[in-house]
Amino acid sequence: MLGEGAAMRRGIVIVMARRIISHDPLQRGYMYVCREPIGRHFDARFTPHLTPKEMLALGVFGGSYFNCDGDGATDEYPKTWFTKAKHSSDGREDLKLNFFGVSASQSRDVWRQKGWIAAEDPRGWVQWYFRYYLGRRIPEEDERQIQRWAAFRRHATALVHNCARRDYACRPRQRQALLHWAYDSTNM
Repeated sequence: MLGEGAAMRRGIVIVMARRIISHDPLQRGYMYVCREPIGRHFDARFTPHLTPKEMLALGVFGGSYFNCDGDGATDEYPKTWFTKAKHSSDGREDLKLNFFGVSASQSRDVWRQKGWIAAEDPRGWVQWYFRYYLGRRIPEEDERQIQRWAAFRRHATALVHNCARRDYACRPRQRQALLHWAYDSTNM
């Protein structure tokens, strides 16, 4: 099965570029082009365990990362990603919606101070990942974010070395943070 914007010609998948315009209140009118098939052709070093849809269904960012109440923040993504998503009804973080029931986030102000936010993705790493998953590529920013994701692997290593497999009481904050970075800490 081919993803949106792909066609088959003589056994070769041809991807039709898809233009997406963001209606996100933090970035209205931002336009980007997706040149890769959805969920395919990732950099070989980037092997997330979870798709965006899986992350949202498990429960990340207390359900407040994308306000799903019609403000346009999710319009650029497939609606199916949000069918089982855990999101707060008032747009505020609700820790009960996180898989591990704890906070593992810092504020966007902290992200800005640390230089973690790029103009292309004002919501940070997860917005970059969701757009990368859709097929957008920005080589320099992709490299930066993939390096950040790879560096986060140290938390998975610490979890494996210090906790029994699936002992959710062991390091729940670290487990939740790993979910935010598309590492499946529910199986570690």
